Formats: sequence, C-alpha cells, structure tokens
Amino acid sequence: MKQITISADLQVYDSVDELPKDVQHLMQQAIEARESSYSPYSQFSVGAAISLENGEVITGSNQENASYPAGLCAERTAIFYAGAKYPGVKMLKMALSARSRNHTVEVPTPPCGSCRQAIAEYEVKQKQPIEIYFMGEKGKVVKANSISDLLPLIFDNSYL
Repeated sequence: MKQITISADLQVYDSVDELPKDVQHLMQQAIEARESSYSPYSQFSVGAAISLENGEVITGSNQENASYPAGLCAERTAIFYAGAKYPGVKMLKMALSARSRNHTVEVPTPPCGSCRQAIAEYEVKQKQPIEIYFMGEKGKVVKANSISDLLPLIFDNSYL
C-alpha cells in the first residue's frame, strides 16, 4: 500500500474590498444575480458571475423546482449559458455569493459537487483553469486558482 496526500492552496481575503478591482466588480454582479434566485424550498439564494475572455460577463442564479433534481444551481446556470451563447470563448473567472433567508451566511460557500464537476468539464475543454472566488453574503472571500483545488481527482473524458 502507498499513501498519497492531496492538498490545495487557497487564498482568503478578509472582505470583497481586498479583492482586485475587476474581481470586486465580478462579485458585485454575482451578488446582484443572487437576487433573481428562485429558491422557495431551501430559502438559500446563490448568484454566479463568469468573466469571459471576450469581455462579456455571464450571470446566473439558482432555480429550484418542487422536484428537487429538476432545479439548477447558479454555477451551472451561468456556465452552461456561457458555453451555449459563447462556444469556444474561454471562461476566466467565476464569482459566487450565497445567502440564506433563515440566517446570515458569513462562511465562504463553495460550489456543490455537481457544479464542481461541470466547472471541471469546461476547464478541461478550454485547457485553462478558471479562477473561482466564493463567499457567503458578507465576510471573507476564498479564491481557488482552479477547480482542481476544490475537486482534486476530477473525472474527465480521459477515462472514457
């Protein structure tokens, strides 16, 4: 038997104000997108904003359904729309913000497993990492340089 250790280097900012100006703007768009969330069941709203290499910014919010698997997270709403509207255009940065109607979310909230897998697909497709910044509704912001920092053993097309 051999043991391996997997680690990730993440950067933590104390607030949005510490982020580079372009990322502050991107995070603001994620916060605004969060307001269009349809989340009557979980009461948990998420907004995503993705900056593309062509200068466009695509936003998305989570959209729930009474049949839970039929809903879609903010990250996948945005990334699938970006892929459909701008095929072949690289995604550079993604900002995420989450809020609950039941309590204040002060802990940075990363993408769920399904969203991590969707982001991995696009990173592999474009052969370039996507910087991911995530936060709650206020407080600290975490930066991952690539989805591989959050999902180190990705499943991609090389296994097929």
